[in-house]
Amino acid sequence: MNFMKLQFASRSENEAFARVAVAAFVAQLDPTMEELTDIKTVISEAVTNAIIHGYDNRPDGIVTIEAELDGEDLYVTVSDEGTGIEDLELARQPLFTSKPELERSGMGFTIMENFMDDVQVTSRPGEGTRIRMKKRIASKKALYN
Repeated sequence: MNFMKLQFASRSENEAFARVAVAAFVAQLDPTMEELTDIKTVISEAVTNAIIHGYDNRPDGIVTIEAELDGEDLYVTVSDEGTGIEDLELARQPLFTSKPELERSGMGFTIMENFMDDVQVTSRPGEGTRIRMKKRIASKKALYN
């Protein structure tokens, strides 16, 4: 097993950094372009949710990303210690957003669930949110052997 842990300020300009860092880490499994795009997209969604919803765009919060490679499986956890989610079931509904004034689509959790093999969300109001995702990488190396 291989792993990494990354922490950064809850600033929107760090979202691209997080996306690239996780993509570079998973590159050792030789993912397809589609797999890499899926992973980068879910990292963007999870990090953006932490910044906008968890910390209400305050730059003084900390977003943590932990990634593990176990065989062909990638596990990624994105967490914050922000406001948390009052109604997790409602928040996971397509098109739901707690910030309609920002013209957000409300599709973050739906995208994560469609692009990853497993998504688990835990959240407590006033304590933050933790999103743990899993994706199996169909290594191109295995296809040619």
